[in-house]
Amino acid sequence: MRTADELLSCLEIRREVFIRGQGVPENEEMDGRDDDCIHFLAVAETNGAARPAGTVRLRIVGGRLAKLERLAVHGWARRQGIGSALLRAVEAESRNRGHGEVVLGAQVSSIPFYERCGYAAEGDVFHDAGIPHRLMRRRLDD
Repeated sequence: MRTADELLSCLEIRREVFIRGQGVPENEEMDGRDDDCIHFLAVAETNGAARPAGTVRLRIVGGRLAKLERLAVHGWARRQGIGSALLRAVEAESRNRGHGEVVLGAQVSSIPFYERCGYAAEGDVFHDAGIPHRLMRRRLDD
């Protein structure tokens, strides 16, 4: 992501998917960490025009560990490989920065998607914004 307008597009996708779509409280979704993250924006063509379609952020949490957060794709853009492309972009950036693994908190309903992408679930279910999640991890040197 390069511009303030692109960041606004990322935030609007998150508002649509998480706040309006899943009922996540705005103060939990907009957690004050965006300035400390690297944001990715996917754009897709629909009706002959390019539109913001999906977003994810990467937060460095220490050492060789990177955390993938806030992966969201507009409903009209799902099942087109956008989520997977965003995931791979985060992994590539993490590798370039020397990180050895990526972790994320996956909504339980999304675990099969992440497993197909090489992530493994671990630990017990926990709730984030009232939604059941599990920790998932992928080593990048695989």
